[in-house]
Amino acid sequence: MRYELVIFDNDGVLVDSEPLANTVLSGYLTELGHPTSYDESIRDYMGSAVHRVHDLIEERTGQKLPEDFDTTLSSRTFAAFEQELVAVDGVEELLGKLVADGVAYCVASSGSHERIRVGHRRTGIDQWFEDEWIFSSEDVGRGKPAPDLFLHAAERMGVAPERCVVIEDSPLGVEAARAAGMDVYGFTSMMPADRLVDVTGHFSDMSQLPGLLA
Repeated sequence: MRYELVIFDNDGVLVDSEPLANTVLSGYLTELGHPTSYDESIRDYMGSAVHRVHDLIEERTGQKLPEDFDTTLSSRTFAAFEQELVAVDGVEELLGKLVADGVAYCVASSGSHERIRVGHRRTGIDQWFEDEWIFSSEDVGRGKPAPDLFLHAAERMGVAPERCVVIEDSPLGVEAARAAGMDVYGFTSMMPADRLVDVTGHFSDMSQLPGLLA
């Protein structure tokens, strides 16, 4: 394998959380008087930290979201996770192969540490991730599309950016990886390939990824 570190996005790449999370987010924003469809939520917020939701709503409407927005959104999202969340098909087999091949990996997510861990516990993939392999936008202050999170993960894992590869499923994540000077493969399970531009390659099934990374 030509890379020393594989950096995974979390939502939509490791755990199949995007449909659940965007259903909750679009419904909550609509409830608050900011009509948002599921497709609009995917388009505007998929792959981003929650501060982007605050920023776009204020930019578009001049109104601030309630002070308890983040807490309520997290509570509703976690409740949906506990009922329905599953791992992305093929993820455990892929992680097992990386371990067998001696390839380092980590996760770098726009979500909070709590959100990452809730999802990993619910799906059972927590066994594959040591605490020191988990990075959140909470760690750096600026979420994707800024490169900060990916650069932070690479530094903490002790690998130069040019020796890293990012696995992403959102345009914002791809932009962040490119800004960090890293190769990036676009996972097209939810996002059409034509939305994931300037990638090293596309794939639609986790079983395809080892061949691409080889």
